[in-house]
Amino acid sequence: MVTFNIAYTAPINKNGATPTLTQSQVWEGLKLKVRRAQDFVSAITECQVLSEETLPTGELQITRQVQFVPTTTHKTSGAVKEVCVHYAPCRVAFQQEDGSTVTNIISKRPDGELLMSYVFEWRHPDVPEGSDRAAQLEEAHWKMAKMAVESSIDTIRRLVTEGKIQ
Repeated sequence: MVTFNIAYTAPINKNGATPTLTQSQVWEGLKLKVRRAQDFVSAITECQVLSEETLPTGELQITRQVQFVPTTTHKTSGAVKEVCVHYAPCRVAFQQEDGSTVTNIISKRPDGELLMSYVFEWRHPDVPEGSDRAAQLEEAHWKMAKMAVESSIDTIRRLVTEGKIQ
């Protein structure tokens, strides 16, 4: 079995990017991403909310099923059930049935610059450690991590521009 732990971070407000996004706007975007993942990550074609509840600790928990574009990095069916928990105002955690996890984090540098990080733990129980297949999957996961962070920031910026996020 091979497990990949990968994190990718990008600045939310790169030089010249307009409008400048605030933390509250990015947080609203991440909350929307839980419900409409296909608008944020091109590898996802469909997102269906199955249930939602407020946990005793006050966090919102949403169970959803997402459909991934068929690739070599996802299960054959492409369907993945996830339990998503909001930790306002800076983090959403996604837990998949196979134990894989994804965490989306809004953070700040000491100078106040906003950053978006996605941290992934992808489990592949049928892939041997050190195999050619493991190397291929690791490379694909790094590419997906970069794409997921950058496309999410771009989508949030577009939704702010369109007035769909205030």
